[in-house]
Order: sequence, then structure tokens, then C-alpha cells
Amino acid sequence: MASIDHKLTMAKSCARDGVIAGAKAAVVATVAAAIPTLASARMLPWARTYLNHTAQALIISSVAGAAYFIVADKTVLQSARNNSFKNADKSEAM
Repeated sequence: MASIDHKLTMAKSCARDGVIAGAKAAVVATVAAAIPTLASARMLPWARTYLNHTAQALIISSVAGAAYFIVADKTVLQSARNNSFKNADKSEAM
């Protein structure tokens, strides 16, 4: 039973780390996408004509969402990989 509780705790910890890393990446990606998107919509005639506020918001939010899911997935997979190697080391020591 202790092993199941330990695994559950590790899974929650991995998920939490993934959420935090994903949120940080989404914030950075939002700023990185918003600045050129908003600047080009103000300065370039083509962008001013074809990129209304909805299109600008869609570009920025899609970049933020993609960054969140990519970084969160990579963080969870890395945590799982590290935990599996730790478990393999413990089983070899026995």
C-alpha cells in the first residue's frame, strides 16, 4: 500500500511540475508573440487590413496554448524518465 501511495504522490508531483513549467512557458510565449503581432498590425498596411482584433488574439493565444502543452508534456515525460531510472537503480541494488 505504501508503494501505491508513493507512486500517487510522485505522479501528482510530476503533474504539478508540468503545470508550473507550462504556465511559465505560456507567459513568455504570450509576450514574445504579442509584441510582433501587435506591432505589425499597427505598422504594416497588409496586417492592418487583414488582421482584426480577433485574428490578433487568435495568433497570440494559439502560440501560448502550444507553448503550454509542449513544455508541460516534456516536463512530465522528463520527470517520469528520471523517476523510472531512480526505480531501476534501487531494484539493481537489491
